[in-house]
Amino acid sequence: MDRITAAQVFVSIAERGSMIAAADALAMSRAMVTRYLAQMEQWAGARLLHRSTRRLSLTDAGTLTLARCRSMLELAEDMALDSAVEEGAPRGLLRISCSQSLAQAVLAPAMTAFLQRYPHTKVDMQINNRAVNLVEQRIDLALRITNALEPNLIARQLARCDSVVCAAPAYLARHGRPGQVADLARHNCLTYSYFGKSLWQFTDVHGEAMSVPVSGNLSANEDTSLLRAALQGAGIVLQPKYSAMGLIASGELVQLLPQFTPQQMGIHAIYTSRQHMSAALRALLDFLAGWFRSDAGWLAHTPEPAQGGAVQRLPRS
Repeated sequence: MDRITAAQVFVSIAERGSMIAAADALAMSRAMVTRYLAQMEQWAGARLLHRSTRRLSLTDAGTLTLARCRSMLELAEDMALDSAVEEGAPRGLLRISCSQSLAQAVLAPAMTAFLQRYPHTKVDMQINNRAVNLVEQRIDLALRITNALEPNLIARQLARCDSVVCAAPAYLARHGRPGQVADLARHNCLTYSYFGKSLWQFTDVHGEAMSVPVSGNLSANEDTSLLRAALQGAGIVLQPKYSAMGLIASGELVQLLPQFTPQQMGIHAIYTSRQHMSAALRALLDFLAGWFRSDAGWLAHTPEPAQGGAVQRLPRS
């Protein structure tokens, strides 16, 4: 029997928890799945699965064999990719991790264009607002918006992300409109758990940095939830422009403090290795870099700034 196919069968069983589910996923009969599993156990020289009436689970030997099978399949895929490079056509599956807001605003349309350009590639988008372990979670590329990358990460900056402070007309009708950055300390600010939860940072028209402590009765680890709450009049929110500017243009949200620029963030592509990068991943990195450079529609422009007053000053960096 084909050992590559046997490895695919075993990995599918382990990931789906049953031979029936594996058979369905691989378009294979259950009898054939059973034969491949038996062959894999014969090659491993050990029982790989605990079988029960409800679910299959890995033995210790099965856990070790699963890791080896995944490595075998990745190597087989790399060999196919090497052949594709010679033919000038990147191939294979790419797993990408990204926040929900960036996925909706940027990644979904970008991946549609990428797949049209490289029809032999596939993309699996993993929507996650936490930093992921690329190796453990088998992620080829993670997109993160941050200014604080860990020093051991391999990353390529794709663009800068501008933000905007905004609120619904209903909130402003009840609580008034802040005229200065310092006024935000007296408002109900909806905060993002992973960035700027208690301190929002700005630059004024003279290039001076400033900050204001903010607080509120709602925080979340996912920024689109805060945006929806702001639309319902829950409070003032700091959002990426790519999420908020369409709602501001429609009047559903009102931009606040346009004379002050919120701290700019970097949009980074993070991956595991420069030396062993597949042709498909290299093509994706180059494509995304070009997408951010050429597609101005993903990032709207801020209205012209007006003159503002003084708030707490920070030293220039």
